[in-house]
Amino acid sequence: MTKYQNLLFSIFTVFLLCNCAGTISPDFEPPVVSLHTFKMLPSESVTPSFEIGLHILNPNSDPLRFEGIFYSVDIEGYKVLSGVSNDLPTIEPYSEANIILEANVDLFKGVKLISSLLQDPRDTFQYSFKAKLDLQGFSPNINIKEEGQFNLREGI
Repeated sequence: MTKYQNLLFSIFTVFLLCNCAGTISPDFEPPVVSLHTFKMLPSESVTPSFEIGLHILNPNSDPLRFEGIFYSVDIEGYKVLSGVSNDLPTIEPYSEANIILEANVDLFKGVKLISSLLQDPRDTFQYSFKAKLDLQGFSPNINIKEEGQFNLREGI
């Protein structure tokens, strides 16, 4: 390597390290994410739609900017909902926001759930919600898993 190539490589390396150090703050606190709504929406189609609401608290001095989210929902052990979104708000420092996702049931997986429900009808169901929130930059992903019950008439 020539003297100029070494200098250019050194500058590039320092720039890269400074850039990484700026995005991974040593005092970064993971945001607090909770599921605040999970309910069936009125629908005119064969497959039902669900509203999934997340509440996010930002305990940091920097805003949270999201690349996107991947989520899935199991109902009674059947993975019937999954989706992605990249239309997420920036959450300002020391503030909170709600994110509303709307998902439709996968028809084939929904058929298995419906046939199971025909054998054992009820209004209350077990669910498992999983999500991966992807933060911009080199920040770690936020993984969420929440389980519980919901009632068709009342939601969570």
